[in-house]
Amino acid sequence: MNATSTAAALQKISIAHSPDSDDAFMFYGLATNKVRVPGFKFTHTLTDIETLNQRAIHEAFYDVTAISFHAYPYMQQAYTLMACGGSVGEGYGPMVVAPRKLSLAGIKKTRVAVPGTLTTAYLTLKLFAPEIETAVVPFDKIIPAVVAGEFDAGLIIHEGQLTYSNNGLVKALDLGAWWREQTGLPLPLGGNAIRRALGEETMRITTNALRESIQHALDHREEALAYAMQFARDLDPALANQFVGMYVNERTLNYGEDGREAIRKLLDMGFDRGIIPMRAEVAFVD
Repeated sequence: MNATSTAAALQKISIAHSPDSDDAFMFYGLATNKVRVPGFKFTHTLTDIETLNQRAIHEAFYDVTAISFHAYPYMQQAYTLMACGGSVGEGYGPMVVAPRKLSLAGIKKTRVAVPGTLTTAYLTLKLFAPEIETAVVPFDKIIPAVVAGEFDAGLIIHEGQLTYSNNGLVKALDLGAWWREQTGLPLPLGGNAIRRALGEETMRITTNALRESIQHALDHREEALAYAMQFARDLDPALANQFVGMYVNERTLNYGEDGREAIRKLLDMGFDRGIIPMRAEVAFVD
């Protein structure tokens, strides 16, 4: 078989994830061809998580896509969850920050800038305070908007969780800590979903490829961190290493039974409290 026909025989799998250091670290092995799968070619697209949520819901655009767990019920007819690749907060997670200290009652009376209504951060905030007033602001504009006085507080995700104090802001509430207090469980924030139309065998092979990519990054941490630094948004190497360690770890390889329980509980609570309009049927490709 010549090179042209060999290329034509490859099954192409489109992968999309957010341009963040933790996602870049996770996909390092596949993106740099350090991890290869015979018969498969993986292509990579990087875009923000809210766009990925919308594309998965309305277009089923990518074969594999990073998603917010909050968005999963809306796309569950076209996608199922991969059993690896999740970002889970172990008693930490998205934060409400403000220019001054706020009580929990005070937070509920503020107008909060949020990074998107399909983010898990938003779902958790609404579980904490159903009537809270919110406004959608791009995630990387939230801290500047709060500093400028446009909002009383901001709900921050990604690297902002480590850098907000540099802008003179204080933590009013860590939703990962609040969730742990309420449920005793870790807070599942984002995961990877795969298109059901690929079929069981391809879904399984692709899921194993992602798990190998995560393991490769963990085994070659220095090289993977160097690759991820280009997506670290002004974090120095030490903070980037801390951030990646928070969200790419053994839990990313395997959610564990409590991690899977946490995903189900989060989505069930969202449905039971009227935040999510349909019940999630959570299933995983192992």
